[in-house]
Amino acid sequence: MHPLHRENHLINRIGWLRAAVLGANDGIISTASLVVGVAAAATSSKEVLLAGVAGLVAGAMSMAAGEYVSVSSQSDTEQADLARERKELADAPDSELDELTKIYIDRGLEPALARQVAEQLSAKDIFAAHARDELGLSAHVVARPVQAALTSALTFSVGAALPIGIVLLAPTGSTSMVVSGGSLICLAILGAVSAHIGGAGLLKPTLRVTFWGALAMAASAAIGALVGHTI
Repeated sequence: MHPLHRENHLINRIGWLRAAVLGANDGIISTASLVVGVAAAATSSKEVLLAGVAGLVAGAMSMAAGEYVSVSSQSDTEQADLARERKELADAPDSELDELTKIYIDRGLEPALARQVAEQLSAKDIFAAHARDELGLSAHVVARPVQAALTSALTFSVGAALPIGIVLLAPTGSTSMVVSGGSLICLAILGAVSAHIGGAGLLKPTLRVTFWGALAMAASAAIGALVGHTI
């Protein structure tokens, strides 16, 4: 018999990885687009830098608040379902056992074996069994509002700092081009790294994030140039 070994499944990373990728991606794209748009209309590099810093602060706060509210709503729903399930287990344990048995039968177990599994799991932790197999809630998918908010705010700030840093290094008169190119490189690296951490292929995620970043920056530059010439 082979000895047991510990498996580190990639799905355990899904909670923080989603928030981290979303935050960093939004930080790079939104700040770079803002900088490029302002640079197309502004006459001073200080105006561009100020816009970038303002975008970083506002965006980080917005990401934190948005993630917290969104994930809190998910958490509220999960807690309501768990409370309802706890009450049903207290009021009708036999019906709940039948329900758990049917779940295992539907998954392919023979009725007698399904009943035995349901009884053994219920004897160990009946609430955990129903939360996992009836509601689909487990430790790696449960909502964590504070973690999501802090992760998004931090990674947004890191992502936004990249185009701002490029602004400081860009030669006068070529801010838009240098920021666009540098930010696209950062996005490509982000796509590749997040794909690697998530265990996915590198090419498709990298191309996807780079394409949408380029589209956002192109649109911002065009609008900035149009508004700049108009006013």
